[in-house]
Amino acid sequence: MKTLKTALLIFLSICICVLPSFALSKIGSRGDEVTQIQTKLKRWGYYFGQIDGIYGTKTRDAVMYFQQKNGLLVDGIAGKDTLNAMGIQGSQNNYFSSDYELLARLISAEARGEPYEGQVAVGAVVLNRVEHPSFPDSISGVIYQNGAFSCLYDGQFDKPIADSAYSAASDALNGLDPSGGAIYYFNPATATNKWIWSRPLIKVIGKHRFCY
Repeated sequence: MKTLKTALLIFLSICICVLPSFALSKIGSRGDEVTQIQTKLKRWGYYFGQIDGIYGTKTRDAVMYFQQKNGLLVDGIAGKDTLNAMGIQGSQNNYFSSDYELLARLISAEARGEPYEGQVAVGAVVLNRVEHPSFPDSISGVIYQNGAFSCLYDGQFDKPIADSAYSAASDALNGLDPSGGAIYYFNPATATNKWIWSRPLIKVIGKHRFCY
């Protein structure tokens, strides 16, 4: 009986790790899902701002108004229940818990001491590379690609993971991308590779330049 119970617990823990989780649209989110939210809420008279695909305070307030009127948890976040009530199929991510841990470790090592936005942006760069045809198609493949991240060679990768890095990894996995779609970033104060300076700049966050 004890063996059966142990096996069942192991099975359930495996299932929890591999089930896809719904992304959350919230303050700072961008993309098609936010555009759908804004379009529907504007049609129904909840939202009066621009339909720009950017989840700002006006969108949040409209979502809260919709949640209040429809008996949902009023938190201003368009999660699974709110999206279902709007008739929107929420985007999903199918990353394993090991991916989350690995991404948090990379963020902590590469962006320790950077503003939180910059930490999320570093995580977003990893995910943008996963989707880009020029890079490996997995988080581990991108992170462990030869020469991709200096923290794997200078000891930073093995240091304890900062709490903020876990939050940043979660936000990046849920679709937040402060980098604006970047696939590269570097610190101009320490960069020794001349080629990286040729990449088109998207934005600067903290000490990092995020580029195409």
